[in-house]
Amino acid sequence: MTQGCYVTGKPVILGGIPGRREATGNGVAITVLKALEKMGIDPKGKIAVVQGFGNVGSVAAFALHKAGMKIIATSDIKGGIVNQGGLDIDELITHQGDCDRVVEFDGGDKIGGKEMLELPCDVLVLAASANQITADNASRITAKIIAEGANSPTSPEADKILADNGILVIPDILCNAGGVFVSYLEYMQETQQEQMTEEEVNERLLKRMSKKFAQVSELADERKIDMREAAMYLAIKNVCTAMVARGKLP
Repeated sequence: MTQGCYVTGKPVILGGIPGRREATGNGVAITVLKALEKMGIDPKGKIAVVQGFGNVGSVAAFALHKAGMKIIATSDIKGGIVNQGGLDIDELITHQGDCDRVVEFDGGDKIGGKEMLELPCDVLVLAASANQITADNASRITAKIIAEGANSPTSPEADKILADNGILVIPDILCNAGGVFVSYLEYMQETQQEQMTEEEVNERLLKRMSKKFAQVSELADERKIDMREAAMYLAIKNVCTAMVARGKLP
């Protein structure tokens, strides 16, 4: 085993894996599309708001746009923009690469970050920072699905309010796990001395995220709990099972 096996996120020329930068955002999009499928909703023409247009949010927005969804609003640390007719995501990504400020894009009107979260939409992607939905604003969220691309963007108090209002929350430990999974693939390809193609990476990411979403969703339905509880239950169960199998516990 070489020292490089302990480092992931490397450039491809140094043993990195193609698709790693996009993996988290693509994983977010996969779980959103699976959630829509679970609810019997065709993504084409449905409305999404994406908070955060960085590495995760921009990739998720692009993937959802490709699936036929209309992205009406997004933001970065400088502020947000909205266009009820749908933002031109291709142009916005190009614009961001040129000047790095979403609010200076002329294809939408400026909007406050807190106001943006409360826009009527089918999907709200939280890909910015923690504690964005709290007890103060949870009751004003209108999305059918919330996808946690960031870590801990929803407070525990908000979770209960959202659940009472029938909003499906895809928890962070499931929703944004795509990057970690592809980092594992990078580690694995190096230990086996092979190089995966981007097509292979994306295919395996799709299969893994789809499988894990199905497992969490089925357990949530079976036990009548929310997806966060189901995801945590499965995670702890898997760790405990592995430790017993390895003889770490009596």
